[in-house]
Amino acid sequence: MSLLGVLDRIADKPTFDKAIEPARKAVNALPQPVKDLLHGTWLGHPLHPVLAQVPVGSWLSAGILDAIPATRPAAALLIGTGVAAAVPTAMSGAADWSEQDVGVRRLGAVHAVANTAALGLYVGSLVARAKGSGTLGRVLAYSGLGLASGSAAIGGHMSYSQSSGASHSATAARSLTHDWIDLGPLDDLPDNAPTLRTGEGQGAPVPLAVVRRGARVDVFVSSCSHLGGPLAEGTVEQVRGSDCLVCPWHGSAFELEEGQPRRGPAASAQEKLEVRYVAGRVQARLAGRHIEG
Repeated sequence: MSLLGVLDRIADKPTFDKAIEPARKAVNALPQPVKDLLHGTWLGHPLHPVLAQVPVGSWLSAGILDAIPATRPAAALLIGTGVAAAVPTAMSGAADWSEQDVGVRRLGAVHAVANTAALGLYVGSLVARAKGSGTLGRVLAYSGLGLASGSAAIGGHMSYSQSSGASHSATAARSLTHDWIDLGPLDDLPDNAPTLRTGEGQGAPVPLAVVRRGARVDVFVSSCSHLGGPLAEGTVEQVRGSDCLVCPWHGSAFELEEGQPRRGPAASAQEKLEVRYVAGRVQARLAGRHIEG
């Protein structure tokens, strides 16, 4: 069986769910502004992969310096930088992990344990170097690098094979045709509440969330960018001073004007369609950035 097959097997096993659940509840109990900071809602991009570059890059660079006797003293500085950066990186990862589906949470727990062990090895390496045991320090550091590299492979599988952190909204948008979609008469749309319409897709209809506010209509791909929740079944609420479409699954809020996230766990914007009005009817199509010139 391939490595990816083993990871998928782990994702399917409920063995450690009871042990994982208290940690998930503890992370979810953090204040919403703190979680939004850690999710990267303010950035418009998940924060964890951005922060992860610092410890990974520092530790890899330290490994190169440790291989050259003349540059070994500088390796300790890079190891220390990676150790310090690992803390906020882990916090942002935990915030994202706590609101993923169960299979991702299972693999995420393995990812976290491996990273914690790697961090312990690097701390041990710093202690050994401080006591003058450079050989032990290098052994511990290279062991930590190997473990962190394996853990990074697990993180990559979560991201690319299990779509953790990917925009489900963008994926759904790619299925839409580029033609104008007739959404019906303006007067038939309920005011200040999302309603479901569909657009022609490449193989299957694509659900759309349509929100009318008086004479204005905003249209979004219905699949929430976070985990694909049905925004057409959500609500319209004021969130941090903006009218927002709120996902019924995890409470992500997207401002109606541009689709930017105003509250997490979503970090990516919601795909929004262009709208026009023709003889009292509402039509929508994908934004211009999806259309080839």
